[in-house]
Parts: sequence; structure tokens; C-alpha cells
Amino acid sequence: MFSGFDPLNIILLVVAVVVLWRLKSVLGTRNGLERPPLDLKPVPQDKRRSDDNVIPMPGVEIPKSDVKTPDPIWKGYADEDSAVAQGLMAIDKAAGGFSVTQFMSGAAAAYEMILEAFAAGNKPALKPLLSKEVYDSFAAAIDTRAAQGQLTKFQFVGIETAKLIGVRLEGKRAQLTVDFNAEMVNALTDKSGQLLDGEDQSVRSVMDTWTFERDVSARDPNWKLVSTDDSPGN
Repeated sequence: MFSGFDPLNIILLVVAVVVLWRLKSVLGTRNGLERPPLDLKPVPQDKRRSDDNVIPMPGVEIPKSDVKTPDPIWKGYADEDSAVAQGLMAIDKAAGGFSVTQFMSGAAAAYEMILEAFAAGNKPALKPLLSKEVYDSFAAAIDTRAAQGQLTKFQFVGIETAKLIGVRLEGKRAQLTVDFNAEMVNALTDKSGQLLDGEDQSVRSVMDTWTFERDVSARDPNWKLVSTDDSPGN
């Protein structure tokens, strides 16, 4: 009755079913939600940054550096490769942290202070601002004025322009020369009030060329007036 039945066929069928079930559990089935395969194509050369080794990922923006190169120290005060520009760079190298803007601001303030102190005959105020030679000249002019009974009328109106025209570094001693164009009321009278020099009723424009000096190796940051283009009071 069962002579046509072969038990081996049953065994083979069972093995086939087990193998198919294991493959499905390992490999899974596609349901349409699988991630696409990773694109490993090389990034085109024009998408690489030329200044580093960073390769931008798709959709990722690499921020550019916003650090700016500082302006050269002579910027705004001298022409490139001029003697003034070269001198400023030499002083900056020797002094470290030298600021032309701070110097020009200090020179303008010193210009006004020195003129006012000279007009008032205030020698103690002049002494820390001047070199010994310039101080001796200013002090002598003040003493002569007092001995002759002369009086001064002075009112500083303001500086119209101040231009750096000369820079020199000799060893550790730096010298900077500034042209000042200022307006002021400046007059000299005798003891009776007779006008001897200047204008006592009107503002006049005055041009002065002053040179300031400082030892860049010293702790004292102050500059002193070492020369003027004319004698005090002119």
C-alpha cells in the first residue's frame, strides 16, 4: 500500500524549508524604507578647501574665518615704503605695542599744554614736557618777559591739522616730528598795554613744527619736546 512512498523526500523538503527561513531572518525583506547605499565617490577637487585638509560633507557649510589681518602701523599716517612708514615700523619693532594714534593724540595735547604754560609763565608745568635744552630756552624767555614787565594775552582755539612728517630711530632714541596748524589768540604787550607782537583782538592761524623724543627702552611712556621750528613766543 505504501510501496511508492519515499521517506527521503520528506527529509529533503524539511531541510529546504529550514534553509529558506534562516536566509529570510538573516537578510530580511525589502519594505521600501531602507537607506540608500552610502555614496563613496570622491569629492570633486573644486569643492575642497585650498587652505586646509578639510573635505566638506554634502550639505554642510564650512564657515570662513572672519579674523582680519591688522593694518600696518603706518596706515593712515604715511605712504607705503616712505621714510616715515619705514621709521614707524622700526620704532614699533623696537618699542613693541607702539601706537601712532596714541602718540598723535598725546602730541596734540602736549602742544596745547606747552603753549598755555609758556604764555602763563608756568615753568614747573613746562619742565616735565621739555628736554633740558628746550626748557632752558623757554625759561629764559619767560624770565626776560617778566624782567621787562611784558604781558601776554593767550587763548588756544584749537588744532586744525596735525601731520606726522618725520620719524627717526637712533639706537633706542626715537624722534617724531609733527606739523601743527592751529588757531589761537596770542599777543605780547608792554607794561603800559602797548601791543608789541601778535594780535590781541583776533584769532590767527599758526604753523609750528615740533619734534618729540623718547627712549623706547625706558619704562616712561612719555615723549618730550626736543626742538621747535622757531624761538618761543614767535
